[in-house]
Amino acid sequence: MQTLLTDRELLASLADEVELNLRRHIAAADGWQPHDYVPWDDGRNFGFLGGIDWEPEQSTLSETAKLALTVSVLIADNLPSYHREIGKYLRIGSWWRWVGRWTAEENRHEIMIRNHLMVTRSVDPVELERLRMEHMTKGFRRPPLHLLDVLATCAFEEAAAGIRHRNTAALGENKMVTAMAERIARDDELQSVFFAELITAAFGIAPDQTMRAIADGVANFHVPSVTLADGRSSDDVLAEAGIYDPAKEGELVFAPLLQRWEFFTRADLGEVGEKARAELGHLQF
Repeated sequence: MQTLLTDRELLASLADEVELNLRRHIAAADGWQPHDYVPWDDGRNFGFLGGIDWEPEQSTLSETAKLALTVSVLIADNLPSYHREIGKYLRIGSWWRWVGRWTAEENRHEIMIRNHLMVTRSVDPVELERLRMEHMTKGFRRPPLHLLDVLATCAFEEAAAGIRHRNTAALGENKMVTAMAERIARDDELQSVFFAELITAAFGIAPDQTMRAIADGVANFHVPSVTLADGRSSDDVLAEAGIYDPAKEGELVFAPLLQRWEFFTRADLGEVGEKARAELGHLQF
């Protein structure tokens, strides 16, 4: 029977792996600036400063693109909640430096998209600000999780975010929207790899616990969602638009990571791990 490790023991055992992957991540993710993706020459004052307030005909984006970018702003702008939820588990050494790095990356995504939307007048700024205030006031909370649950869930969440932004880029709205979405998708994918590598390392010290965390992460998975102005859930609208469909999570989100972790071929499992593996047998592609 495998020894059950506490979260504190896992934090210490994986600390060197965190430092190694943090350095690798920074080297891969650096080298771009959010202000480069904003056509500042297109900007003009709104009514408060003597200009013209927003009108619908000023936007050149499709409704699908406006929705996808608005959801991205709202989710990324709710950083205080997400930072707190991740940070409360990882407040130590290199783990805490990763939380800071992840938070900074999400923040620059929001800064880039919001600045672009305002300068190009692609969405109603008043409505976006109202939604932003409402979404942040509601906040975000998870049920209590153990360390391995956090790592598995975050690997899945960032993989899902990458898919959402790749599909936004695929809309082909214009060169800058495509470039922004592709840039964010690359960061999402790199963040998913960071968490996935820690899960891989965890298999080396606690395979059954890691297997259980992955199975639970799949069973309880749900991407962050936003309630839109008309009362609809962003989940439903993005699925209808082909930006992100939860019905395809098994194939697009879970299966690639399970393959990366050799989930269905590992030979180092005990009874607990085998039971967890059996629960996800339907995800073998």
